[in-house]
Amino acid sequence: MNIKLLTSFIALVAFTISLPTQATIINFTSSIDGAQANAGAGTGSLGTGIASMLYDDVSNEFSWDLSWSGLTGIVTTAHFHGAALFNQNAGVQVAISIGSNPTSGSAIISAAQATDLLADLWYINIHSDFKPGGEIRGQVARASEPSVNVSEPNVLFLVLPLMMGIFYSRRKRT
Repeated sequence: MNIKLLTSFIALVAFTISLPTQATIINFTSSIDGAQANAGAGTGSLGTGIASMLYDDVSNEFSWDLSWSGLTGIVTTAHFHGAALFNQNAGVQVAISIGSNPTSGSAIISAAQATDLLADLWYINIHSDFKPGGEIRGQVARASEPSVNVSEPNVLFLVLPLMMGIFYSRRKRT
């Protein structure tokens, strides 16, 4: 049998039967207000906001949709902060674009960031010229709606046929 034909057949079979990797898409939500700001001490702001977020546990992609209204000041910046409980402050984890309201975005987060996110230790802080340290804040928590499992191709079974082809094509011909 022709070796190139055999290699092509093996590559086709390996590609066709590649096993999927199951990703879980985890839903998060946040209700944002002035009472939660300043580590729960509040700011007196009547502003509010809401956010819905998704986290893919295979790609580590974290994405969000966020809106706010009624702030006393003009929004200057917004961030996801962590790791912190409701009554604690913490450093910035991911910046949020404030070019429009509502806004959306995404970022690839590290394994350590994911661990804190999954433990409900992140919060959203929307800063304004009225309260530069943050006018409104909301703890990020898993949503009550179920997570979704999504199949993603297993990279090994996509690369294996390529490696086999390279091996057979470089074999010394006699």
